[in-house]
Amino acid sequence: MKNYTKADIIRMVDEEDVEFIRLQFTDIYGTLKNTAITKAQLLFALEGECRFDGSSIEGFARIEESDMYLKPILDSFVIFPWRPQQGKVARLLCDICTVDGTPFAGDPRGVLKNALKRAEEAGYTFQTGPELEFFLFDLDEEGQPTTKSSEKAGYFDIGPADYGENARRDMVLTLEDMGFRVLGSHHELAPAQHEIDFQHAEALQSADDVMTFKMAVRTIAKRHGLHATFMPKPRQGIIGSGMHTNVALFKDGVNAFYDENDENGLSQEAYYFMGGIIKHVAALTALTNPLVNSYKRLIPGYEAPVYIGWSSVNRSPMIRVPQTRKSGKKIELRFPDPSANPYLAFAAILDAGLDGIRNKIEPPARIDENIFSMTEAEREERGIKALPGSLKEAVAALEADDLIMGTLGDYVAKKYLQAKKDEIRRYDEYVSKWEIDEYLAKN
Repeated sequence: MKNYTKADIIRMVDEEDVEFIRLQFTDIYGTLKNTAITKAQLLFALEGECRFDGSSIEGFARIEESDMYLKPILDSFVIFPWRPQQGKVARLLCDICTVDGTPFAGDPRGVLKNALKRAEEAGYTFQTGPELEFFLFDLDEEGQPTTKSSEKAGYFDIGPADYGENARRDMVLTLEDMGFRVLGSHHELAPAQHEIDFQHAEALQSADDVMTFKMAVRTIAKRHGLHATFMPKPRQGIIGSGMHTNVALFKDGVNAFYDENDENGLSQEAYYFMGGIIKHVAALTALTNPLVNSYKRLIPGYEAPVYIGWSSVNRSPMIRVPQTRKSGKKIELRFPDPSANPYLAFAAILDAGLDGIRNKIEPPARIDENIFSMTEAEREERGIKALPGSLKEAVAALEADDLIMGTLGDYVAKKYLQAKKDEIRRYDEYVSKWEIDEYLAKN
């Protein structure tokens, strides 16, 4: 485990001939931002004296309180493997502070840190293991992304059918150079769809890893003349991309989700945690599935979960309990997608689960049957409800959920709701090609 000091960073910059350092942070929508400094300004930055205009970042500060400061996270220092070997480029992830040095309420990383602190006060640490799927599409003649690919490969296919094999290999090698422990990579179900899995970690590190992962994957894809997109549903008629997220609580270093005497290997805390997730899932989806496009993935017939429930033997409900050993006992949440801001999503998942433990919320009975093959009447008889069918439904649920709104805090909640309502309004106003094709000649 890294434990860098400021002196370590300065030494590595000197020894490795680093000339530029990118100070990176994430906005509330999950977009990675940065400002670049030269090596001459490094000590100034390490002291937290690097300032930027927060009013220029959508969803951040107002003009009258725009001065923000970047506080580097020393252990996040890494040299970009894809940059020149002379005059190298490195990065440091940063927390965001106000002028007086206090954490900025609009920093999504701070939202997760606050949630983890609440968990620590209850005696828990929280680990997550996200699995990100993405598509590799062609670029057009001007270098702009398209949704085109001539590839026809499917699940676990290999080259030459898998046109993205070489790009994916380079992504894995790059990620390993950046300190990732890559567990595996493969072609996914849809043509041009891929997945690379990396080691689970404490939730804050895991969220940092998601942001770094997406940056590295996009960068290497472009070097191969491709565009990597984490858009949940970029093409009609094929499955979308998910970010299945494995979660687990630990107490005194022991997996709190495991009970060897339970038929599912789950402790009572694990059942309560699932109960909390299920209670708050409608609000959670506004964060774990944050785009209008997210809900075009969450429809029957395309592998993604649509219905609220859990199982240890099938993948049709939104929660699956994988069959794992004691120390690896976890709960897999199958509904999140890779467009989510991982800091906000993980914080909300954690608080929802802890609410289940605190209030002893039992989950519904396990569902062993394929929910997709049930009739609507059968699902109604079993009390199986569906996830929100649109971002509009999810945002309404978020606004009505005091717990998850509290997770975000007043500042982020207000900005996030405002942005999502504006996204919904713009979508509702848009006249699509489908509407023109469907209605213009008939009416």
